[in-house]
Amino acid sequence: MYIVQIQGNVRHPITLDPTVWIFDDRKILLDEAFNNQSSDAQNHAANEDTPFNRNQYQQKMNPPINESVKKFDRKKVLENSYLMPINHFLPNAEPDKNATKAILHTDDGQQEITIDELNDSLLLFALDGKPLKDDGPVHLYFNDGRNYDAPIKSIKKIHIE
Repeated sequence: MYIVQIQGNVRHPITLDPTVWIFDDRKILLDEAFNNQSSDAQNHAANEDTPFNRNQYQQKMNPPINESVKKFDRKKVLENSYLMPINHFLPNAEPDKNATKAILHTDDGQQEITIDELNDSLLLFALDGKPLKDDGPVHLYFNDGRNYDAPIKSIKKIHIE
């Protein structure tokens, strides 16, 4: 199964389907993700200044779906490796303001990270344009790239505490 559940100390448990992110314009090329840290940090800071409003979000529920992908780009889309910032989805679950950590449930056990680390993380969901079958559905990379050579793999569930 290729889904990731976010549950625990959240107002709305959610289920993510990374297999559809290949069509989402918010995806980031793996090759470019860790080269442009300063602009990513600025974009994230700008997003934090705007409070999350569930009603406004639900009115704009349609995510940006590859409007920029033309016929000649489709082959390129299916050949690259992509990441998705988890901060596009975490506000939808509305973690409790007192939540401090996240437990990542993987095939190899559990790994604990802070809620801030989770919010600043990137999820690898496609390698060479294909879903992660053997060690997926997602791998977690910290935004600063410190675990670039050893991402957290096989994440099936994220439990907020």
